[in-house]
Amino acid sequence: MDIITSITNEFKLQHWQIENTVNLIDEGNTIPFIARYRKEAHGGLDDQVLREIADRLQYLRNLDKRREEIFNLITEQEKMTPELETQIEAAVTLAELEDIYRPYRPKRKTRASIAKAKGLEPLATAIMEQKPGIDPAFLASDFIDAEKGVETVEDALQGASDIIAEDISDNADIRRKLRNFFMVLGVITSKAAKEEDSVYAQYYDFSERIEKIAGYKILAIDRGEKEDFLKVSVTLDREKALDTIEKVAIKNEGLCTEFVRAAGVDAYDRLIYPSVEREIRSMLTERAATAAIKVFAQNLRPLLMAPPVKGKIAMGLDPGYRTGCKVACVDATGLVLDTGVIYVTQSERQKQEAEVLIASLIKKHKVEIISIGNGTASKETEIFVADLLKKIPEKVSYMVVSEAGASVYSASKLAAEEFPQFDVSIRSAISIARRLQDPLAELVKIEPKAIGVGQYQHDMPKKELEAALDGVVEDCVNAVGADLNTASASLLSRIAGINASIAKNIVVYREENGAFTSRVQLKKVPKLGPKAFEQCAGFLRIAESKNVLDNTGVHPESYDAAKMLLILCGYDLEDVKNNNLPKLHERIEKLGYKNLAEKLSIGEPTLIDIEKELLKPGRDPRDELPPPMLRFDVMEMKDLKPEMELKGTVRNVIDFGAFIDIGVHQDGLVHISQIADRFIKHPSEVLSVGDVVTVRVLDVDIEKKRISLTMKGVPQS
Repeated sequence: MDIITSITNEFKLQHWQIENTVNLIDEGNTIPFIARYRKEAHGGLDDQVLREIADRLQYLRNLDKRREEIFNLITEQEKMTPELETQIEAAVTLAELEDIYRPYRPKRKTRASIAKAKGLEPLATAIMEQKPGIDPAFLASDFIDAEKGVETVEDALQGASDIIAEDISDNADIRRKLRNFFMVLGVITSKAAKEEDSVYAQYYDFSERIEKIAGYKILAIDRGEKEDFLKVSVTLDREKALDTIEKVAIKNEGLCTEFVRAAGVDAYDRLIYPSVEREIRSMLTERAATAAIKVFAQNLRPLLMAPPVKGKIAMGLDPGYRTGCKVACVDATGLVLDTGVIYVTQSERQKQEAEVLIASLIKKHKVEIISIGNGTASKETEIFVADLLKKIPEKVSYMVVSEAGASVYSASKLAAEEFPQFDVSIRSAISIARRLQDPLAELVKIEPKAIGVGQYQHDMPKKELEAALDGVVEDCVNAVGADLNTASASLLSRIAGINASIAKNIVVYREENGAFTSRVQLKKVPKLGPKAFEQCAGFLRIAESKNVLDNTGVHPESYDAAKMLLILCGYDLEDVKNNNLPKLHERIEKLGYKNLAEKLSIGEPTLIDIEKELLKPGRDPRDELPPPMLRFDVMEMKDLKPEMELKGTVRNVIDFGAFIDIGVHQDGLVHISQIADRFIKHPSEVLSVGDVVTVRVLDVDIEKKRISLTMKGVPQS
């Protein structure tokens, strides 16, 4: 297979783009590095497209490897033919290859293999020829052999039928056609497996065409079946299926033909249908999982890239009932200033004591923002905070943040190393405070799947989910960059070219030798070789460096080009440091991008990136996004009325809609049909996690804790 051409056609890109991308991947370059510093080579493809190309490259290479294996295995059996070789070369999926190999794969003991051992394969072959006027019974009489266990004509015919049925079942053409029929015309059905109400009640008498069923329904049905609430099957018009078999297997009309037709029915009912049903179920689950992983990744990206609340002293509250609400105050850099425990859900006396403590901590540490975890007792804690803020003179705002994964982190080895002096519950409060200050730096410490912005993530194939989410985390961390002198080992390990071992070595080097003063110093870090330096250097910032370029996204390989650009435009590095480049853009335009790029021996995309970095050294791309929505007051579900318009934050985007935090603890649902005035295939076309939107209340069900919202006809500011 010409993999480059195949990927080029699939992605509708230029041949040179794919060829160069594949070469860069094969040279050991990371996706963030390729995306940011090799734009000329691939034509400016973004990191997500580059990852898709890398995944497809791996699949096609695995396909070619399996193609070669199958070719060799069949050749070893001395059964290779020119027709078979053509089929193997033409296969474009692993499923097609396995269908071709099926008849030649060593089988466990089957009815057909037993019949072949009795010497009945020539009989099956003779019957399959379907010569007119020939009676199968007449042919079978020559194969009676008591010593082999073939005592009667009926025994011989049964054995021949078993062989023919297996041959029909192994026919790649039949399987391909039936699989396609199932995908287009098949129906998935689920029935109640027990008389008991459950979250799967809507699937107790459910059926839908396979080609139309949504992925989240497949995942729900799969889970319902796993928990023994549902019985699931896939059905196809049996007559259409048998007709498909006949078109391939039937040659003439006559007694032999009738025999083959009957064997075809047996093949379908006993062998093909159960096998293809399993394949289809597996394919549906895989397709649904792939889509769900994509949604999870789409949701994770904006959550990680949420704008940080910089330069503010924060208080983190990890709510709880019996064990109380854990409190942690951290300074603007995330350093722990104070901790404590309050009880806001017990007696009035304890609540008053809590007010005194929180008010004193706010005053003592000049707290400006409060971050409240959204778990158990969150609503009571939010009401407590909102009431307290009305009573104190300090101007403080708060935000309810997702605490998903906070408990996982606080009990981890990493948290124990970071905060050995604090209890597990206090570590959680520290994490919640820091999540508001810098979501990315804190969330990288947590397993991505524990962050909880998807659907059915615990049912996903672990390897594929982790690979997709790790890719998102890596892209986000590298898009922002990291301060080489303050970044944690967790954050550094996500930088291109740096693994966990090198990240720890960087931190140790920093502790032993003091702050880094230049990027070049990285080369002194143990195990950080030339390739790792090339990959990571541009993503690491050093604000304290004498060379201002060390605090930009300009790669060291382009420092000379950046300095020459400044000279040609009448500036120097001091002007960059002092942010004194008022006419840099106009001067570059006057000299001409193309002309300048040639003079500097760089590509135009690199020139454009250098210009951006010189104009904003140390810039954080998250600063250009709308800030998070902070609150000063709280509402309850009973306060909500239909037609009421509210502002809210998108917490999760899933296949059938989006959940919006409107400040009443219970997130409201905007169904996909209520998101836009136009038709949309998926909510992610309009919404992303972290978006601040205006919604209108449609319905409130306090008993079931359900809030229905709409965005239709609601102006978005």
